[in-house]
Amino acid sequence: MRLHPGETGAAGWRVARLADVVRRLREEAPTGRPLLVAIDGRGGAGKSTLAGRLRGIVPGSEVVHTDDVAWHHAYFDWADLLVENVLAPLRRGEAVAFRPAAWAERDRPGAIQVASGLDVVWIEGTGIIRERCAEWIDASIWVQGDLDEQERRLVARDGDSAEHQRHVAAWLAEELPFLAREQPWRKATVVVAGTTTLDHDPESEIVVGV
Repeated sequence: MRLHPGETGAAGWRVARLADVVRRLREEAPTGRPLLVAIDGRGGAGKSTLAGRLRGIVPGSEVVHTDDVAWHHAYFDWADLLVENVLAPLRRGEAVAFRPAAWAERDRPGAIQVASGLDVVWIEGTGIIRERCAEWIDASIWVQGDLDEQERRLVARDGDSAEHQRHVAAWLAEELPFLAREQPWRKATVVVAGTTTLDHDPESEIVVGV
């Protein structure tokens, strides 16, 4: 697996039942509010796919995407917005109905909404495993992916226009030093392979490392 310089590769990759991984995460479950689980990884690593699978097997769970908080705000300077408007209410056992200022300014409809009374909330996005959010998060997953495969996925998803290339360059200019400083792969409760050659059933199994 080809990684960015400075990122520590996980070892001991093995196939695990997705339900067992969820059970491990839920060992940190609090009372009176949902378990808050961060899902981090570089762009194209497979975070959104994993979050969707986890939501599907855990009744009473919901996904929050940090991209919605960061939309037309900043690539990574959104932690305060997330903490104050999403994580803090969830920790208090409250529902969330947050309409970021950038949504109103650009007439984006709707809001970031999370019901109260959930068992788990999965908070998905590059940069969520960071020092600023650590005290608000109960458990975390780092999705480690091969750089070549991540690039292929991003091109397949977003295209390869000149505008997209400028966006990727601007993103990496902030992502690389940010992740090098925070080193989320060292802090995660579980490390998951976003790219793997191990044979497994993607509906019920996942590849994890240490």
